[in-house]
Amino acid sequence: MIVSPPSNKWETAVSYLPRILISIALLAFVGYLIVYAIYAVNLFRFPFDYDQGEGFELMDTVLFSEGEWPYRDNDHYPFYSSNYPPLFHVVTVPLVWLFGPQYWTGRLVSWLGTLVTAVAIAWGVQRQSKRKRWWLSALAGLAFLASNYIYHVGPLFRQHLFMVMFETLAVVYLTATVDREERDGRYHPKQLLIVMLLLLAAGYTKQLAYATVAAVFLFLFLRQTKRAILWAIPFAAVTGLIFWWINISTDNWWLVNTVTANLNPFIKEQAIGLFKQWFKLHTVITTIAILFAVYQFYFERLSAYSVWFVLAMLNSITAGKWGAGESYFATAIAASCILTGLALNRALDWAEQKGWKWETAVLTLIALLWLVQAGKVFHMPTHTPTLAAIAQALGQPSEVAIAPQTSCSAPRDPEPVYYVDSAGVSLLGRPPSAADTAAGIAIADKILEGETAAFSEDAGFNFYVGRDIVTNPTQLLNLYQNNAVDLTDMLTMLDEQSFDTIILRAQFYPPPVLDMIGQRYATTDLIEMNGFVYCVMRPVKSSR
Repeated sequence: MIVSPPSNKWETAVSYLPRILISIALLAFVGYLIVYAIYAVNLFRFPFDYDQGEGFELMDTVLFSEGEWPYRDNDHYPFYSSNYPPLFHVVTVPLVWLFGPQYWTGRLVSWLGTLVTAVAIAWGVQRQSKRKRWWLSALAGLAFLASNYIYHVGPLFRQHLFMVMFETLAVVYLTATVDREERDGRYHPKQLLIVMLLLLAAGYTKQLAYATVAAVFLFLFLRQTKRAILWAIPFAAVTGLIFWWINISTDNWWLVNTVTANLNPFIKEQAIGLFKQWFKLHTVITTIAILFAVYQFYFERLSAYSVWFVLAMLNSITAGKWGAGESYFATAIAASCILTGLALNRALDWAEQKGWKWETAVLTLIALLWLVQAGKVFHMPTHTPTLAAIAQALGQPSEVAIAPQTSCSAPRDPEPVYYVDSAGVSLLGRPPSAADTAAGIAIADKILEGETAAFSEDAGFNFYVGRDIVTNPTQLLNLYQNNAVDLTDMLTMLDEQSFDTIILRAQFYPPPVLDMIGQRYATTDLIEMNGFVYCVMRPVKSSR
């Protein structure tokens, strides 16, 4: 780490300071990795929706496992369709074949995907370092997993971070390919083909990957204009042919459910709030990434990482769409981790040439920056005595008071939550407890008191009792807002009280559906699970 040895005892003592600080920084980020694993394992064991929508991702996977498309006609029973591309669910299918429709299958795939992303980040930093500083590469990769946003979403049955995995692999491999081509003086089309396949995989995992696709082709255009155009044409053709094939195979429901249903309203206040939170939590790595991108722009060639970071950061504005959220910053976080690692490596290369005093000073500064970043993203479940003691030793509370979410019932007083998060009040991140599992089973048992599937905002309860998955509320609302769904059959069934049980969590259904539910059903049970109060409703006698 220190190239030139110090000449006296005092200087020797000073030279050990950065080593100690770097070790502490590594310990902090490894600690976040352990916390991440604890959270993930707890989610793997939880048999119900933790985040609203997970059950519908599971339903998509089940349909694929049965050789069926999840892109369907929402106008008729069971009023179900998906608005996400297929790849994440297809990858999870073998686990569903082996173990049945279990939530842990997709959660495991998503979580492993984040680990692959972290390794790709570390490798991207390591391979471009003149000196192989493994600790700096490790910190760059671990910083991605330590982000509050990645921690919250990583172990969920959601496809977003699986997309980020493909995006990161694509850009890292693109950089390695272009570097090799410039070093060898000849093209390596097979390697570039792998980049294109990774981009295709990202796009057919989630549509938001278009920003990374644009970044890759913009970078190629800046470096190899003709070649970029020649690759863009077949890439666009293949992308379009796959889109056309799926659309034809689904009688146009693919277009309706993945394009029309994603034309959501933009909420400016939501976007501004999330941007402020993102920068507050990731101040160090974001600032360094911006400065390094500016440096490259003015003093050398832009790297693929800089182009990627800028476009990913700009694309994060889509976090302001209704139904979007913090996960939309994940790509920008991955890019900023790589740029931070590269910038700090560059700073150390410069310091080494200046002598041990400069190197010691820069190493100390780098260690302090990583420690500041570690403090920015503090998050920790405190549901065990050991974790509570660690939080208190770090000057953090062992619990916070948060009121349960009550969209369909009267407000409730704050309750102790054994989870601390610098992002503020968060419904994600706290490991589900035995009480949460018991509450989920109690809700599912309510369905068994009737004979039909529940008309439920969460799919997990119907899955648990082996009944049909009915509706996808956010999808219905998106289609309703775009005048792309006919609610006649659904409203008729609700009017005729065809469902024995209604289960509400956040009232995401379109207004006419909520109105009909309010007229024909009454709340009989309020059951709290994962910080939400679920309203279980039964048919009321008609006054007609």
